[in-house]
Amino acid sequence: MRVHNLHATPKRARRSILFSVLALLVLVGCAPQLVNPGPLRWTPELHPTHFTTRDGLSLPYRSWPTTTENPKAIIVALHGFNDYSAFFDEPAMFMQSHGITSYAYDQRGFGGAGFRGRWFETARYRMDARDFTRLIAARHPGVPIYILGESMGGAVAMTMLSEQDAPWLTGAILSAPAVWGRESMPWAQSALLWLSAHTMPSVPLSGRGLKIQPSDNIKMLIALGRDPLIIKGTRVDAINGLVDLMDEALAASRTFRARSLILYGGRDEIVKAGPTRMMFDRLPEDAKGNHQIAIYPKAYHMLLRDLEAETVWADIIAWTENPDTRLPSGADKRAQEFLSANQKN
Repeated sequence: MRVHNLHATPKRARRSILFSVLALLVLVGCAPQLVNPGPLRWTPELHPTHFTTRDGLSLPYRSWPTTTENPKAIIVALHGFNDYSAFFDEPAMFMQSHGITSYAYDQRGFGGAGFRGRWFETARYRMDARDFTRLIAARHPGVPIYILGESMGGAVAMTMLSEQDAPWLTGAILSAPAVWGRESMPWAQSALLWLSAHTMPSVPLSGRGLKIQPSDNIKMLIALGRDPLIIKGTRVDAINGLVDLMDEALAASRTFRARSLILYGGRDEIVKAGPTRMMFDRLPEDAKGNHQIAIYPKAYHMLLRDLEAETVWADIIAWTENPDTRLPSGADKRAQEFLSANQKN
């Protein structure tokens, strides 16, 4: 066996080796930093304005109760990446007028929650959703409870329900669920994300210049741009954490059997058709009857807040009343056409 002596190595080779060692040290030192708030010592509790998690965080929440004594249903809404609980304000008021009570909380790292802009291990997002919905179910015994997730919130709901049973939940409503995992990304994009997350994890990035349109509701988008609780500059390690969650959501589609309504906009430029169709194709064959898929050709990623969002809201209400009937808009009839279309990623 030959033993290599570093001092006997040519000068250029020694420099290359030393550079490689230094590069590895830099990568280790700059690895994506997940927030670890501590052990799970607390009992989750629902207070008038906030929700206390198992690890002691205080997550603000909003509620939109019906005027009637007994709501027909309860919706617990999970917001998307860089957003917060106010995303459900207009849909909730529409639901409220139809006898449905809604709740939405700021997920950890977003809105008014602590550790703003930071990312936690994905299991803690699922833990919060599980605990919050169970507490809401205890507050409203006997009332059907639905978890609604938009984009990142949809990925949280989907992975939670694939991982564990939640018998207190009647079903899930997934609006443009974030399933754009690394498997469906171009390899160069995935590699660049890895490199960025390991060399400049805390550098904030913005979406300016990408020319991506998340909605046709320009007034709403302008308001979001002025809202101080909306995160505009995103840390690279938070983006990497979101992609980890999307990886898990795409994988979870193979075991996702919960009764669900899955909503998708034909003009979605954020979670594109390719990975979404991949997720649809992987849903378990023995549970396909549990999933109602609705496609809105003119809708964008933020289809719950688009100009024609009221059509989507009406479909949600109809589905909660009877998940086995056709949707008023006919969006479920367009789903098969979408699934069979030869669209580019």
